[in-house]
Amino acid sequence: MSNVSETEKDPEAGPSAAEPGGPAALTPSEPAPGNGRPAATDTPPAAGTGSAEAAADAPRSAAGDTAAEGATAATGGTEPERTTAATGDAGAEGPNATTGGTTVEGARTATGDARAEGARTATGGTTAEGGAGADGGEAAKQAASSAKAATEDTKTGSAAQATGDTKQSAGRSKAGAAKAEGGTAAGEAGKTDGATAQGGERVSLVKVDPFGSFAPVPGEEPSKARRVAARIGNAVGEFLGHEWTMAAVGSVLLAAVMTWPTLQDPSRTIPQDYADPTLQAWQMSWGGHILTTNPAQLWNANAFFPSNYSYAFSDTLLGYAPAGMLGSGPVAALVRYNIMYVLVYALAFFGAYVLARQLGSRPTGAVVAGAAFAYAPYRLGQAGHLHVLSIGGIALALAMLARGHGFSLRNGYQPDKRRWGWVLAGWLVASWQISLGFGIGIPFVYALLLAVLATAVSWGYRHVRKWGVTRPFGWKLFFANLGGGAIFSVVGGLMAYPYLQVLKEHPYARRSEELVGLFSPPLKGFFIAPKESWLWGDAYEGARATLSWAPEMALLPGFFLYGLAFAGLFVSAWRLKHRIWMLVGVIGTVALAMGTHGPGEGEFGYLALYRALPGFDGIRTSGRLVVWTTLFLALLAAGAVSAFAERAVELFADRTHSEPGDRAGFLPRLLTLIPVMLVLFEGTHETPHPVVPTTPIAMSTVQGPLMVLPSHELFDMNVMLWSTDGFPKIANGGSGFTPMDLQELRQTMEQFPDEQTVALLRERHIRTVVVVRSQALGSAYERAIDAPIDGLGLTRTEQGDVVLYKVEDS
Repeated sequence: MSNVSETEKDPEAGPSAAEPGGPAALTPSEPAPGNGRPAATDTPPAAGTGSAEAAADAPRSAAGDTAAEGATAATGGTEPERTTAATGDAGAEGPNATTGGTTVEGARTATGDARAEGARTATGGTTAEGGAGADGGEAAKQAASSAKAATEDTKTGSAAQATGDTKQSAGRSKAGAAKAEGGTAAGEAGKTDGATAQGGERVSLVKVDPFGSFAPVPGEEPSKARRVAARIGNAVGEFLGHEWTMAAVGSVLLAAVMTWPTLQDPSRTIPQDYADPTLQAWQMSWGGHILTTNPAQLWNANAFFPSNYSYAFSDTLLGYAPAGMLGSGPVAALVRYNIMYVLVYALAFFGAYVLARQLGSRPTGAVVAGAAFAYAPYRLGQAGHLHVLSIGGIALALAMLARGHGFSLRNGYQPDKRRWGWVLAGWLVASWQISLGFGIGIPFVYALLLAVLATAVSWGYRHVRKWGVTRPFGWKLFFANLGGGAIFSVVGGLMAYPYLQVLKEHPYARRSEELVGLFSPPLKGFFIAPKESWLWGDAYEGARATLSWAPEMALLPGFFLYGLAFAGLFVSAWRLKHRIWMLVGVIGTVALAMGTHGPGEGEFGYLALYRALPGFDGIRTSGRLVVWTTLFLALLAAGAVSAFAERAVELFADRTHSEPGDRAGFLPRLLTLIPVMLVLFEGTHETPHPVVPTTPIAMSTVQGPLMVLPSHELFDMNVMLWSTDGFPKIANGGSGFTPMDLQELRQTMEQFPDEQTVALLRERHIRTVVVVRSQALGSAYERAIDAPIDGLGLTRTEQGDVVLYKVEDS
């Protein structure tokens, strides 16, 4: 009987074997004669179709045999339960083979011949919607139209057979008749889904979806340009949304607010005063100018003519030279300085933030660390010393080195997180930091050296103690440290050389122990705020009066910071041993920063370093080591705030029956911002922003070498700023120390103009003297405004506020 109901037959299909007039078929009750081969019949093949020829190597089945390994073979038939035929679906479990078809390995059928490539299949019939099911070797139906039956080749992939189950899904078919007798299949290929060839070929045909007409029209495939633009957009979005990007942008915005009104009028005003800041504006301008014109003369600046290595008379800020390449002249120098002033605070905040995060702090705790490190009240008193404020590279380099070595306080050493690139970047940032100046750089050099030694000893001790346990370090990490350390050493050596030459030519430039004692802060200085503090400045005016040099001795890191750090000793995200080490760091750095007021009047502290370690004799005040005190306090505070934040979220989650990671924890996290606000509130300032004296027009026209009168250290710094318009050689100069020949020149020029001063100017090859009338009035140089010059070999002209003298050749 047929496996397809009358209602499911294809109207174009021929009559089945069970129907009158259909071709005879072998049934299980009528076995084929002769070893299971089909009996010869007189039924001719369908018109237009050829007989099937089986040409295969070692055929596994003939008509009526089953060609399946591990399947049930039935001679001339198939067990009913092993063959499943349904409307449009055939499921073979086992798989089973039905008789009445032809199995051919590697044989081809074209135009009515069946082809099976390298597979084992029994074609006892075709089960398809509108076709005849194979029931014990049912004969294939006669094709309705011979024209349709002979037009196309039909590729029938071998049925995939394996030791497990094989499932075939037969789709709809509107093909003609399937011919099983003689092993041929002729007709149009229907729409069949799921034919798989075991020999390695997969034939994927179209499956008609009856609901396809209701589907939306598929959109056009985007062009290559749109795909590239989408990828770029995604990358930019990920970059802008990254924590470090947001932290960097937030740092800059916060710095602009906290330092306001620095950027309100950056072309005319400058923070604190127009002495040291104008010197440092000149330093950045000179570095950018000379590196783009004549790098070999970097250290022989245009100021302090004719002294050598004059650029090394103070901390150079050489690391900011790239900024000095942008723009020229005094106005550009002022704008550049004010922008860098803001960015210095931003970098200090960002560096401490990423360091705290790398060590394991929560974001809120890291914000507290960044705020404390960047906006500590003592830094307000150093607003005129950009080289002292430039400490962000210290924290950033430490963060990068820790990240590259896979180290954090919470998780310890994690070898799988080692990144040699971060290590190299950390050394490069450290090299850049010391290029800004040795006042902060020298202690940083020794701190890094101490960290390297401590790490090496710790790693070696653990490696030896647990000899059988390999503690990976990696050659990449080793060479990154070796190369980075070499770069750091080379940069340090190149920076140190001109300073050593200065000491050689000017031995009195060395900081004496008496000078160190003069600027050493007492212990109470760490609890006194500078006058620039908006919150504490007026309250501590009397306390500052008790200090011999308040600008360098009022070293308050912050009372709120003290409180948070103290809490961090007891409640913290850090382990106890780390908190103890941080406390030791606070106490130790305070003792060193006190200089001669430290233990044993400094004999067991700063003076021991001063005498033993090269470079410390070039630091004017020991109080600048408060940078390290503040960093340790900031990390202790970060641990405390992180613990508070975690505990607050947990308690809130318990009470609201929510997960700690849900948005329900937003409120307690918001409350932990209170410490951040307190630390920032303590860092608000009253820093003055005076207007810088206008550059005389004559300074842009005169040629050097020249000297500007009056001449003293503070005014000469203004003159250095004026000289950025062309950088003529000038005898003026102000720095950390004054060369003796400049002091002699200043004293002699108080009598200008006379024969002695004119002779001295000719001896030093100074051909022009510029007298600023408004500055000379009431000073020791007032006579230079209108003194007689007859017979002195001078010519005098006036240009506005300037009296210009030209020294004639003798």
